[in-house]
Order: sequence, then structure tokens, then C-alpha cells
Amino acid sequence: MAGILELMLPVTPWNLLTALAMITIFIVIMFLGAKFLPGIKGIGEILKNGTKKEYKLTGLILFLLFTFVALLVFVLYEKVSSFIWNLEYITIRFWSLLIVANCYAVLWTILLFFLGRRKQGKDRRKGLKGILHDIWFGSELNPTWWGVDLKMFAYQPSLIGLSILNWSFLFTQLNNLGYVLPQMWLYQAFWWGYLFTHYIFEEFMLSTWDVMSENFGFMLAWGDTVYVPFFYSIGGWFIITQEIAFSNFVIIFLCVAYLISLWIFRASNIQKYRFKKNPKAKIWFKQAKSLEGKILISGFWGIGRKLNYTGEILTYLVIVLTTGLISAIPLILPGSLLILLIHRAWRDDKRCRKKYGKLWEDYCDIAKFKMIPKLY
Repeated sequence: MAGILELMLPVTPWNLLTALAMITIFIVIMFLGAKFLPGIKGIGEILKNGTKKEYKLTGLILFLLFTFVALLVFVLYEKVSSFIWNLEYITIRFWSLLIVANCYAVLWTILLFFLGRRKQGKDRRKGLKGILHDIWFGSELNPTWWGVDLKMFAYQPSLIGLSILNWSFLFTQLNNLGYVLPQMWLYQAFWWGYLFTHYIFEEFMLSTWDVMSENFGFMLAWGDTVYVPFFYSIGGWFIITQEIAFSNFVIIFLCVAYLISLWIFRASNIQKYRFKKNPKAKIWFKQAKSLEGKILISGFWGIGRKLNYTGEILTYLVIVLTTGLISAIPLILPGSLLILLIHRAWRDDKRCRKKYGKLWEDYCDIAKFKMIPKLY
């Protein structure tokens, strides 16, 4: 890590202005893409008027377009390495980009707060506690600007920003070592697979806790703008300056562990989504079983109540293992997600107990643990 720190440019007014321009242009491109690019129609939660909210999902096409650009730059590496669109340009300006991203999160929060409070009118929360609640958790469930749902849109600069940061690590290693190590290719492939499967099943996000139940405030705005792109990519920094390649055994082990983890994560979410759309859908080649047609007890959901979270955490763990554990710092990512998702599982359990009552108790007798057998 010390080596890469030496490559980073200091925070200066000029570098901050450059970072501001980079992030602003990126967000504008993302927003215009969300507005004008073709996308699939997704059906979300039931609105107050009894209709279901419709979304236009453009994430996949945006992700593939940026992947194509990154690959094109890589293929033309020798010809473009002296220009600013060599993606190392991003890595070396990390500190300035991080500061600007935090400023954007704050600005976004302020706008969401005042616009949301104005829509609430007399129903707005009163007092300091109400103000702090609306700043942190948000004052509006589905803020929409120019026909674009902001909460779903925020995933685009967040996850595609993560992808671009990851690509910049590959270019930085190529520029400094003259070649790319196998573990860097693994890191790139694992994150790309994670993001690609997210966008292939982007519609599934419409039934998640974040989209259905969480208002859009600082918690989600900062998470999408700063936490995901800048923190999820923490492992990449510890591969850039490595010089010893992984053995074939380690590569095979990590690939198998990654595929199993990602399968648990994505397949469990797919099963839940299919059941919500059709309670008679097939789960593991058999018709889904449920409690009164409300709670799925087939597939992963008949084993544990939150195995999708388990698969997600394991996927992050395998990704940071591509660093070779030369430092404990990358483990902060799966560790922090473990804490976050345990808390979310607790909140979701609380909500389900209130919603389903005795039926939820019956489900807990079938799926006896949330995320970790015998532990949690």
C-alpha cells in the first residue's frame, strides 16, 4: 500500500477542480443515460393510489457501454497511454475524487431533505428529532427528478463508478509493472461477474428492502456516492504493487469459492423474486412450497431466512482474498458488510414478525437460522 500512496497526487485546488469536473461529467452522463437510453420496464411497489410504480431500467446497457470503453482503451493501450483517458488518471487522483464525492453526497442530501419536506407539507416530522431523522433516513420514499427515480438511478454512478475504479487499478499496475498479474485479473473478473449478474437481474432490486421500504436520505445517498465505489474497491489497492503471481492451485480455489458464493447470493434472490411474481413457480425443479402462499419455504428460503446475505458476504470475502491477505485492511469490507447485514436482517425480522404474526413464528421453526447455522 505504501508504494501506491506514493503515486497519488496531493489534494490541491487544481486537482479538486479536476475531480469535480470528472465526477460531474460522469454523473451527468449516467443521468442522461437513465433518461434517454432504452431499458426494460420494471414493476415496483404499490403506490398510495393503488397502482404499481413503473421503472425504466437502463443499468445493463450503461454497464456494458462503460465495459466496452474500458476494454477498447485496454486494447489500444500503447496508443493511448499518454492521454488522460488512460484510466490510471483516476487512481492517482483518488483523494481529490473521494473529497468531491463526499461533497456531492452532502449536497444531494440537502436537496432531498428540502424538496421532500416541502412535499410532506403539514405531515412533516416535527422538532429536531424529526429533522435529523429526515436528513439521515430521508423525507421521501421515491424522489423523482425529470421522470428518473433517484433511488434506482443512484445505483448507476455507484456500481459503474466502482467498475471504473477497478479498471483504473488494472491500468495502474500495467503502467508501473509492464504486465498484469493473475490475481489482478481475478479481482477484475470477480467484480465484473458480480456487477454483470446484478444488472442482468436488475429488476430484482425493485423488491429489495432499500427500494421498497427505505426513504432516500443521507444514509443511502452517501452509501451510493462514497461507500460503494470507494470502499468496495479497497482490495484493488493491495494488488497494484504486487509482483509475485498466484499459483494455479490458489487461482482454482478462489474461482470455485467465488462461483459457489455468487450462486448462493444470486440464486436465493432469484427464488424469492420468482415466488413473489408467481407463488406456483418452480424452485429447484419443483413447485414452490409456502406458508399460506405468503412465505416461501422452498430452496434456500427453507434452509435459512437470510442466506442471500450469507452468499453476498462470502462473495465479498472471496474478492478480497485476491489480495493474498498481505494486509488485514481489505477484510474490513466483508467485516463491515457482515455488521450492516446482520443489523438489516434484524430489522427485517422485526418487520416480518409484525406483518405476518404467528405465520412468521411457524416459518422460523422451519428455517431455524438467519445467516449462519448455529450462530445467527
